[in-house]
Amino acid sequence: MKTDSLFRRIFPQGKPLIAMIHTEALPGTPRYGGRVRPVIDKALTEARLYTDNGIRALMIENMHDVPYLKRTAGPEITAMMTRIAAALKERYPDIPLGIQILAGANKQALAAALASGADFIRAEGFVFGHLADEGYMDAQAGELLRYRKHIGAEHIALFTDIKKKHSSHALSADTDITDHAHAAEFFLSDGLIITGSSTGQAVNKAELEKLHGSTSLPVLIGSGITEHNLAELFPLADGFIVGSYFKEGGKWNAPVDPEKVRTLVRLHRQLSR
Repeated sequence: MKTDSLFRRIFPQGKPLIAMIHTEALPGTPRYGGRVRPVIDKALTEARLYTDNGIRALMIENMHDVPYLKRTAGPEITAMMTRIAAALKERYPDIPLGIQILAGANKQALAAALASGADFIRAEGFVFGHLADEGYMDAQAGELLRYRKHIGAEHIALFTDIKKKHSSHALSADTDITDHAHAAEFFLSDGLIITGSSTGQAVNKAELEKLHGSTSLPVLIGSGITEHNLAELFPLADGFIVGSYFKEGGKWNAPVDPEKVRTLVRLHRQLSR
């Protein structure tokens, strides 16, 4: 990994353990509750649970906004994600913060990150088109990097999914995970995210082993990390994004379980020594 990378500037030491905050349904989506303030307060409450129990990196995602639009999100979504992120950065200015806006609304996430002071976004559909739940999603690297340059957001890192979960990759079946990694690296990604087949599912260890040492980019595991597999996967990755495991019963839409947060944080610290 390059020592001057955006990843290392954001995370100067160690392998970050990034807790995912699934924001409540936002305005205009089918499950929106009708009031803005409780959505913000819920995100702040979860952030406090995480930080009080040792988490030192956060991320927000509009997971409750089902069904998602493809490659776009209304201005009301971008505005709310900006407001939530700004509230988090105001309360926790020294904690790295990321944004993902579903589905594949990478420009909106980048704009929200710039306006709120967030540090990175998670971008899906960066290289190689794929068939997602929302329909066919074409690659966006060239368009997204030009947009980042245009708005003056080059200090915000783009961590990009490859062979993303909840997607069919039949069209690129003659390419393996390293081909996708090399394409993302060539197209100036700041870091790679590898996932299992769906939310909360563990990554394919064989694919992770293929990536290890084959790219100069940092590799983050984006799904399926638990107290039972962190030690095994720890040497093969540069960071870990955790959402479902931290929730009661391992369900992404359940409340945060502080004991599970403490358990994984303790293990992560032991492995980081």
